[in-house]
Amino acid sequence: MAKKAVEIKDLTKLVSVTEPRISPDGKRAVFVHTQIDEEENTYRANLYHLDLETGKQTQWTHGKERVGSPRWSADGTAVAFLSDRDEKNQLFVMSSTGGEARSLTDFEKGVNGFEWAPCGTKIWFNALTKEGKTFTDKEEKEEKEEKKQPEPYHVDKMKYKMDGMGLLPKEFHRHIGSVDIDSKSVEQLTEGSHHYSLETVSHDGEKLIYGVTREENLDFVFRQPLYIYDIETEQESVLIAEEGYFGGAAFSFDDSKVAFAGSMRQYENATHTEIYVADLDEQTRICLTEGLDVPVGDYVVADHQQGAAAPDVVWTKDDHLYFQVSTMGDVRLYFASLDGMIFPASPDMEHVYGYDISQDGEFAIAAISNPVNPGELYRLTIATGERQALTSFNQEFLEHTELVEAQPIIAKGSKEWAVHGWLIKPYGFQEGQKYPLVVNIHGGPHAMYANTFVHEMQLLAARGFGVLYVNPRGSHGYSQEFVDAVRGDYGGGDYEDIMNSVTETVESNGWIDANRLGVTGGSYGGFMTNWIVGHSDRFKAAVTQRSISNWVSFFGVSDIGYYFSDWQIGADMTDVDKLWQHSPLKYAKNVQTPLLILHSENDYRCPIEQSEQLYVTLKSMGKEAEFVRFPEADHNLSRTGKPNLRFARLEQITDWMEKYL
Repeated sequence: MAKKAVEIKDLTKLVSVTEPRISPDGKRAVFVHTQIDEEENTYRANLYHLDLETGKQTQWTHGKERVGSPRWSADGTAVAFLSDRDEKNQLFVMSSTGGEARSLTDFEKGVNGFEWAPCGTKIWFNALTKEGKTFTDKEEKEEKEEKKQPEPYHVDKMKYKMDGMGLLPKEFHRHIGSVDIDSKSVEQLTEGSHHYSLETVSHDGEKLIYGVTREENLDFVFRQPLYIYDIETEQESVLIAEEGYFGGAAFSFDDSKVAFAGSMRQYENATHTEIYVADLDEQTRICLTEGLDVPVGDYVVADHQQGAAAPDVVWTKDDHLYFQVSTMGDVRLYFASLDGMIFPASPDMEHVYGYDISQDGEFAIAAISNPVNPGELYRLTIATGERQALTSFNQEFLEHTELVEAQPIIAKGSKEWAVHGWLIKPYGFQEGQKYPLVVNIHGGPHAMYANTFVHEMQLLAARGFGVLYVNPRGSHGYSQEFVDAVRGDYGGGDYEDIMNSVTETVESNGWIDANRLGVTGGSYGGFMTNWIVGHSDRFKAAVTQRSISNWVSFFGVSDIGYYFSDWQIGADMTDVDKLWQHSPLKYAKNVQTPLLILHSENDYRCPIEQSEQLYVTLKSMGKEAEFVRFPEADHNLSRTGKPNLRFARLEQITDWMEKYL
């Protein structure tokens, strides 16, 4: 039977397999299985157990909920996790032999994160609490009744709202506490008007590491130092306090060393993340990844995997370390030793979007995707590279659906810099036929397209389009010079990188109809789509999504505008001319391309007024433009939005391209 083309609602068939965690004895694992519930118009994420000796899988949770962050107790007898079954994420624990999960918390704002105490009798956690209140304090019924009335929101800081959250809760701060597994009694460790980030607990249970920035006004503070806290003496010592942002700390098994991720932010948010190791006995610190000119971590832009969290760094008992590295469109698992050895521990041409390492360092369990595989769990034998599939949740989808391979390309960008990307041929491609091409531009800009499955790219191919997607300067996965080069040059070298890539691709692929080119992108990709149609009439259709059109207004309306504009454009409101110079709205009179504008109502990152300005300006000039607004959606609509709105978004994009190409 012939395989069918990808469809929009195939999103409901896809399973996201994430957050593998290996038991201390290396014989079992747990992971999270996420799938769209179309009837309820939401997502269901459940906890699964995997016996690594027999291969048997068992679903541990079954409710209409989303679980995440599974963690084994040190003795392997229990697993804790977060679940939103009571609306807010609360902490749950269950026996490693299965059974019913028990709720440990019922906090007003839920739980943000947690770490087991090695004794196994309590769990340390992060949660928001109101000044003068404890974690367990709840509003009285009368207070809740009063809050049904609208109240004014008084603002005296610039960091007062956030995409995905809206207006931030006032007088609440993130603190650290512990909960007893049996009695559920809660103790609060930190207090005051600062936010504490729990990082890790030592293996002897005597120390915590947390991040905290103690400046009173955080409007222009983008650093997080790390501290070691001695639980018995209640003494705090500095782990790292330089002007950078650090986190993801992990103790070595003998507690003599700490590894952590971060950067000194020399290039603001374009700075490569590194792995550092501090020797607590010798009072020394090294940058383990200093010789790598690519960033540690996963910077991939995709639309399928849900909740794909991974540890920043993992120790083995022989003092080896493992971490993810984004490099040339791959995310690979890397190995490092304290004496300077560092090399990839997983192959290229794929995306390791989750992992864990057995304590003896013998094997990894990795969640891996590539352009024609939505992602599964695999067991990787470290010494030999041997790979064994552990899950096959997407097998049925693959057996019945034709996915198109993504062909890697290298083009010459501005200043003859190499620009890396991928080209997908249309579904059902036939030699001698001519096909339209859609250019898709990622957001960030400090992110990257990769060797991973992207439903949107496959859908465009299924609708008869070739698809080109590249990583222009500003993208992660390449040198520090490359990722930093976009700052202060929006619409310059990055624009040339993309346009040169289009030219080379069209010229070297005779099947592409140069008169039927489309362009789309979101966030930074939306900015670039706007910029392209204001500077070129080459494209016959364009769809701009969650875009920036006017840096002058963006400065004051975006949740990050007042500092992001300075970091990226190199200007603030004292240099309005420069902000306007880099604003696509300035060039609206040049637009000849029919433009579809998509935007979420609750986007606080690139607020919808950016699209309102663009739409009204274009229409007032008699240009061909349409505007679609998505209710109850934020900046992440394409990835985590309500399923029906994700379907509608894809329908809008493909219909527009089909209409004009």
